Amino acid sequence: MSHQKIAAYNFFKGHPSTELLPTVELLQASQTVLTKFNKTLANYDGRSNTHPLNYGPDLGNLEIRSLIAQWNDRVFNKKEKTNPDCFNLTNGASFGLMNILLQCTAPFNNITKRVFMISPTYFLINAVFIDNGFANKLTAIEEFENGEIDIKKLEFELEKIESENPSKSPITKDDILEKYDPNRPLKKIYNYVLYLVPTFSNPKGGTLSYETKLKLIQIARKYNMLIICDDVYDLLDFSACEEGHEYHKKMITIDRETLPKDEKFGNVISNATFSKLLGAGLRTGWQETATPELANLLSSGGANLSGGTPGHLNTVIIGELLKSGEIDNIIAGLNKIYSERAEALKIAIKQYMPAGTVISPVDGGYFSWVTLPDQYDNKKIAEECSNRGVILATGDNFEVTGDPLGWGEHGVRVSISYLDVDKIREGIKIWGQVCKLYQTNK
Repeated sequence: MSHQKIAAYNFFKGHPSTELLPTVELLQASQTVLTKFNKTLANYDGRSNTHPLNYGPDLGNLEIRSLIAQWNDRVFNKKEKTNPDCFNLTNGASFGLMNILLQCTAPFNNITKRVFMISPTYFLINAVFIDNGFANKLTAIEEFENGEIDIKKLEFELEKIESENPSKSPITKDDILEKYDPNRPLKKIYNYVLYLVPTFSNPKGGTLSYETKLKLIQIARKYNMLIICDDVYDLLDFSACEEGHEYHKKMITIDRETLPKDEKFGNVISNATFSKLLGAGLRTGWQETATPELANLLSSGGANLSGGTPGHLNTVIIGELLKSGEIDNIIAGLNKIYSERAEALKIAIKQYMPAGTVISPVDGGYFSWVTLPDQYDNKKIAEECSNRGVILATGDNFEVTGDPLGWGEHGVRVSISYLDVDKIREGIKIWGQVCKLYQTNK
């Protein structure tokens, strides 16, 4: 019973409450796939399309990639159709990131010199970079209150590194002998990486402007930098139901639209997932690149060549939801519920929290960033809230490893994905009551 009390108002959890999971729709789609194979795919040729219970093609079934491409083109109102060969199917954004780093970076021999991460950052992502050899190569780039980022610092750091140790161009197989395989195409290795969540960021909830996205791509081309976009919240846009609404333009689309004629790979990878839309347990996502060449390299990792596309069966099940259009209904339902929770959060913050408390815009995604006034002891408040059943994610959880910016002093990430409207209201009320006990300068 005590455990249940502690977890009564958990604002830390970054996944949906169970009642939001589309179990009925997934059951129906699974039954279709597993009982009516001949109606699931027009043709299993054993190459571009394979049976759902067999090994999948390295990129994933062409039919599913085509469905995802068409769906993206329609939803994001793209002017030109996207080549399905620009899509590589994955088993979710986290494993997708791991594969990107394996295929496109070389932290040894000072080839890939630095990873820049928007800070505060997604708190579990540091470990992925560290596992891939970047433990001492992580630099924080601050996200401002308006959702924009410190581009000046990014450019300063890049110029400084290059002035001290200019990058070699082009990178040849002799530079990456530790990763070179004569039986596969030469990997496209980047000298720098920028990791960010461009739309409804985790944890702050900010969204980059078109101008900032374009500027970052221009910087990336200048310095041979790969921009890895965790495009996981784009469709959780609470204004999507409004007439004339348009989703925020993805950086991968801007990269493709402005791609120089002699550029073979591009500088952006959209690392997307169905985890936030259909359920994280499906472990299914997709990566979109500006050109088929880069998508093909992402699909050419040793694990893919051995086992085929990961999560092959689940991609075909999701394909049924794409064909029927049911996925659009699911997303519309999520946006309705999350927008109601976001509104309840904003009202509760204004009603119960101390004067001067600042809440970031909650226009989409899972998270808002709440900043307490200076005179409140953020960590002591969070500790006491935990004793009263309210779990808060203080900002110290969201630092870039090795380059902290002090987010724990006043910032808190608040999730709207897990708690319903009543729980949000009650939890914020308790938080506000505790704040009165820990005001340092009364």
